[in-house]
Amino acid sequence: MIKFLNYNVNGIRAAAKKGLFEFIEKENPDFVSLEEVKSFKDQAPLCDLKKEYSVIWHAADRKGYSGTAVFAKKQPLSVTNENFKDGMNTEGRLIALEYENFYLVSVYTPNAGDGLKRLDFRMEWDDCFREFICELDKKKPLIITGDLNVAHNEIDIKNPTTNHKSPGFTDEERSSFTKTLSLGFKDTFRTLYPDKVEYSWYSYRFKAKEKGIGWRIDYYLVSDRIMDRVKDSYIIQEPSCSDHQPIVLEIDI
Repeated sequence: MIKFLNYNVNGIRAAAKKGLFEFIEKENPDFVSLEEVKSFKDQAPLCDLKKEYSVIWHAADRKGYSGTAVFAKKQPLSVTNENFKDGMNTEGRLIALEYENFYLVSVYTPNAGDGLKRLDFRMEWDDCFREFICELDKKKPLIITGDLNVAHNEIDIKNPTTNHKSPGFTDEERSSFTKTLSLGFKDTFRTLYPDKVEYSWYSYRFKAKEKGIGWRIDYYLVSDRIMDRVKDSYIIQEPSCSDHQPIVLEIDI
């Protein structure tokens, strides 16, 4: 069985001070995917991790913004991080690793932004992402993970009525996510636990986590044809290294 862990760390240097690397060491996953690393590789405190993991980094061009990273115990056959059209590769949002039996795609989907100012960009991103993963899926099954910045259904958000037009819960974003799944992918957590109410993101404001006011916007998706190999998919509610919570996929592949 292979253990995958994903975490939007909201700044890897800040998360490290809150126990991120001790948490990773305790969990001992085979793969770690991170979003919002907000740093270049040479700025991150990775000394201990590099002893056990290969480190693949995709920083944004803009300092202190966005960025993704994957730590892998097994060296990939290939790495791809720039398969989108011009203008969509500058924010460090994608890493795809190829292995013998699967691709691991780690992604940080753009937020629609305050006032939905980036909603059009977000929709264009989703279209490009679907094209990208469908091409990969023709070759090998996919494990897709990351902060996908959408609460798909009302069960995935504490207050659906008052957030209907909020970024991450608009009709456009939710329909786009439905379209992605319809192309041959499963939301592993919701497939295993259709009625379970748990969240992966809590605002830092208004003591949202203490009050249980959250969103489930971090996912593990897999190609339909390997869903039966998934042993578990879950959210870890501790530690609090970030405004997100880590998620785990356990799968035989």
